[in-house]
Amino acid sequence: MSDPLIILSPPRSFSSIVSTMIGEHPQLYGFPELHLFGGDTVEEIIRKEEKAGYPGPPGLIRTLAQEHDGMQNTKTIFKAIAWFRERRHWSTKKLLDYLLDLINPKIGVEKSPMTAKKTKYIERAYVMFPEACYLHLTRHPLSARKSIQEFYENKKRLGNNNLDSIKYVVDSLLVWYVMHKNILDFTKTLPLGQTIRIKGEDVLSEPDTYLPQIAQWLDLRTDNEAIEAMKHPENSPYAYVGPNPARGGNDPKFMRSPKLRSGKVKEPSLKDFFATESWEWIAGDIKDLLRESEFELSSEDEVAQEINKLANVMGYQ
Repeated sequence: MSDPLIILSPPRSFSSIVSTMIGEHPQLYGFPELHLFGGDTVEEIIRKEEKAGYPGPPGLIRTLAQEHDGMQNTKTIFKAIAWFRERRHWSTKKLLDYLLDLINPKIGVEKSPMTAKKTKYIERAYVMFPEACYLHLTRHPLSARKSIQEFYENKKRLGNNNLDSIKYVVDSLLVWYVMHKNILDFTKTLPLGQTIRIKGEDVLSEPDTYLPQIAQWLDLRTDNEAIEAMKHPENSPYAYVGPNPARGGNDPKFMRSPKLRSGKVKEPSLKDFFATESWEWIAGDIKDLLRESEFELSSEDEVAQEINKLANVMGYQ
């Protein structure tokens, strides 16, 4: 059983499509969002998911159904839920090891964006898998911001008020900043070669250039057949909306249209945005996210400078 590849990114960072592409490599297995680094025990995960109205993480439930029964339908989903909840006394490490053993000899790809929400979640991932490879996936802050706002607008239209602690009313540029800062503070402590940072825009715009680089970093096959498989995320069993009550596990937009589109992914201008746009830069709901970071809120201009500086480090203008 091999340690997983752990993808670290904030929400709306192309993580669903990019992780699924990577996971379609013949030597890898792309999990949907498992959410297991959010607690030490399955009991903790169950309590968190129940607060959000779920019997368990949808991606995890779908994985159990797929691997136990070879399919995802209402019957297998409910069987998976029962199996999961009967093991509330397990540690999350034990459950992750169980999943990795199920897919052995393939290497698991874990991509839950919630892992980057708190430093203790990232640290828990590292304690569980200190030898794992960690891929830091980025997206331009403005396109990520727009995607988050569209996501929460859609939630509001559907009448879903049961949102995560990162609310729509909080300007998501701060979410972007804090979560990337959490990731960077962690990855800079890792030995050379254990982590890479890659722009989601680059993977989607030039897959034939960047997918082989990722495979080579992982010491995997880089032949044409392997790279071609990675260009077909729609082949994943988790690339589509799951059965009730486990419909999620990936970005809804991706699940509705999972095929890779050709063409250059555009990057907007941060300079123009800060020069012309007004933005709500602080609200109560983000304080919990900021509490664990070293980011001190002051003036709007200073916040803009810090976001711009971090964006430049990751190759965005």
